[in-house]
Amino acid sequence: MSQATLTASRARHTLAPWARIAGLAVCALLTLGPVIWTVSTSLRTPAESFDLPPKIIPTSPTIESYRGVFDQIDVWLLALNSTLVTALIAVGQMITAGLAGYAFARLEFRFKKPLFGLVLATMMVPLQVTIVPVFLVLKSMGLTDTLLGLIIPAFPTAFGTFLMRQYFLGMPKDLGEAAMLDGCGPWRTFRSVYAPLATPGLAIVGVLAFNYHWNEFFRPLILETSGQNYTLPLGLVSLQGNLGTGSISVVLAGVVLSMIPAVAVFVVGQRPLREGITSAGVNR
Repeated sequence: MSQATLTASRARHTLAPWARIAGLAVCALLTLGPVIWTVSTSLRTPAESFDLPPKIIPTSPTIESYRGVFDQIDVWLLALNSTLVTALIAVGQMITAGLAGYAFARLEFRFKKPLFGLVLATMMVPLQVTIVPVFLVLKSMGLTDTLLGLIIPAFPTAFGTFLMRQYFLGMPKDLGEAAMLDGCGPWRTFRSVYAPLATPGLAIVGVLAFNYHWNEFFRPLILETSGQNYTLPLGLVSLQGNLGTGSISVVLAGVVLSMIPAVAVFVVGQRPLREGITSAGVNR
C-alpha cells in the first residue's frame, strides 16, 4: 500500500468521528431549538415576545407569564385530570398488552394468526374513522363527558400487543415448559415466570402510552364538554385569546408547564426503556 493511500485512509478515520459528532449536533439543534425558543419566550415580557431579530436569552427574564396561566385557567384541576386519565391508560395498556402479547406468542388456539393480523390491521385505521362509533357506544353507556369515557376505550393497544408478542417470542421456551412440568397452568406460568422477565418491555409500553395520551387532544375535544373534565391540552386552548393581545409568552408558558410531566416521565423511564430495547435485541 502506497504512502498516499495510507495518508488518505488515516484522514478518513480521523474525520469520521468528527463528521458524526457534527451531524448529531445539527440534529440535536433542530430538535431542541423549538423547545429552547419556547422556554425563552415564556420568560419574556409581552413587549419582547415579537422582537426582531429574536433573542435566545431574554433581556429581563420574568415569570409573570406563568402567573398569568394560573390566573386564567385552573391548572391544578386540568393537571389532575390529565394525570388520572394518562396514568390509568398507561397501566391498562401494560396489562392488556402483556396478556395479549403472551397469548399470541406462547398459547396455541384456533385462528391465532388471522386474529393477530386483524390486530395489526387496526394500526392502519385512523382515529378519526372510529371516533364516531366510539362516541355512540359511550353515549349509549352514559360515559360521554366523563373521564372513564377517555380511559376505557384506550386500554386496547395494537402496537403494545405487537411489541410484547415480539418480546415474549424472544424468551426461551424452556422456562414455560419447565413451569408446565411443575404443574403450572398458562396463567400461573405467565404471572410467575414470563411477566417478571417482561418488566422492561412493559415499561416501554407504559412510558410510550403516558407520553402519547398526556399530549392527546382529539379524543378529549370530541368526548368532553364540561370544563371540569378537560385535560391539560384541551384546557390550554383557552389561552389562545392571548395571541390577539400580543401575549404569546402566556401561551408558551402554558406549553412549558404541560411539557414538564411528560419530560419527567421520560427521564425517569429512560433506563427501563434502554434496558427493554437492549434486552429484547439480545434475546432475539
